[in-house]
Amino acid sequence: MGEQEQPQPTTIRIDTNLANRIREELGQNVYLCYQCVKCTSGCPVGKYFDWQPNQIMRAVQLGQEDIALHAATPWLCAACQTCTTRCPQGLDITAIMEFLTREALQRGISPPVYEVAVFNKAFMREVRLWGRSYELGLMAEMKLRTLRTRSVLEDLDLGVKVIRKNKLPIIPEIARPPRKVKPLAGASKAVAYYPGCSLHSTSKEFNISAQAVCRALGISLIEPEGWVCCGSSAAHRSAPQDAVRLPMENLSIIEQSGFEEVTMPCAACYNRHKAALYEIRHDEEHKAAVDAAIGYDYQDTVRVTSLGEMIFERVGPDRLAGQVRRPLTGVRLVCYYGCLLTRPPQVTGVLHPENPTEMDRLMTALGAEVIDWSYKTSCCGAAHSLTRPDIVLDLSSQLIRHAREAGAEVIAVACPLCHTNLDARQFQMKLETEMPVLYFTQLMAIALGLPEKDAALAKNLVDPRPFLRSKDLLSD
Repeated sequence: MGEQEQPQPTTIRIDTNLANRIREELGQNVYLCYQCVKCTSGCPVGKYFDWQPNQIMRAVQLGQEDIALHAATPWLCAACQTCTTRCPQGLDITAIMEFLTREALQRGISPPVYEVAVFNKAFMREVRLWGRSYELGLMAEMKLRTLRTRSVLEDLDLGVKVIRKNKLPIIPEIARPPRKVKPLAGASKAVAYYPGCSLHSTSKEFNISAQAVCRALGISLIEPEGWVCCGSSAAHRSAPQDAVRLPMENLSIIEQSGFEEVTMPCAACYNRHKAALYEIRHDEEHKAAVDAAIGYDYQDTVRVTSLGEMIFERVGPDRLAGQVRRPLTGVRLVCYYGCLLTRPPQVTGVLHPENPTEMDRLMTALGAEVIDWSYKTSCCGAAHSLTRPDIVLDLSSQLIRHAREAGAEVIAVACPLCHTNLDARQFQMKLETEMPVLYFTQLMAIALGLPEKDAALAKNLVDPRPFLRSKDLLSD
């Protein structure tokens, strides 16, 4: 018998094309990933993925474009920045996921999550048309363009409730940055107030209570004229140049007006402006390109703060406690910060991104019993509010359940997107009992003894007034 023929080893080729594209555009070296699986273990929407984040990273490393570019995972990423924050190699996994959605579209690959692609395109169209997000128009376009995948009746009940609360303007606001910005008298002693699109519509109660509280605390807020939408998550996914240009247009207006600080109630707006600043500070060529696009050499003299951060630093818990007229005695609450106020820490500058405490301390100063819990920065699914409400209902209802299990009666929030999911969608969750969800500024307005209209409690979909009356915090 002749010698048995030995099988030939299989040749495995690793195609580095996709990895190189990511490195060229993002400066991210995917080969640093050593599969620790922290991105997957911490992902709040992982159960909805077809491939887990670490598997997508491995597919990119190996050049398996059939997986990386056709997977639903990048489209379902909630952009909560948990993976980016926890990656021991410092990889911006969220940005890589966003890149993969853009790359797939550029190659003509049909998006596996059609609704997300439609949302991104529709959102940016609204911004180009009006300068700001027009939520009613966005919702209508989403309905028309997703008829083949979703029922026309989906979320109709929510829309009716929001319209009844007069929280959806029928006519869009039109905003254009001024051609020439003049210094504004008193700007150096005031704080620029960038409300973002939501606070002029679905989050009016945040806008009303925020301004009322700041007046009571002696903080002068001035809303700059001509501010535009920050682009939110849609720009990061579909138009990365706009994701930097739009925030920098706002900061250029604010800087030229003479402000030294701008505060942003919306967590998404805050995060997008901080991210834009991070990019121009770490890439001189990118800064030059942005300056050319906005027609202004940005000097980087404006500090960007969240509203809670600004109040905490300018007033502080001790001074706030001294101005309390109606202590929140007997109110057991948890503070919910959401994803984007703290993450990723290299962008936000937050020292404790997983366990912030500023809002806790402010609420304690008001006399409330603040309960510590493990979910203060967990994701509510905000990015998918109009695309995958099933994900939002799942994540948000879990947060309410965890808050109740911790012993809370109220959830205090600091983000309009989080508030929409936890308050406005609560009736869809079929809970046994409702839980009031209040902006921290609404609670501050009550504790400072301001008129009920300054807290705008009538705008909440879960009416908090019966609970507050039971605690003798409102008159009958």
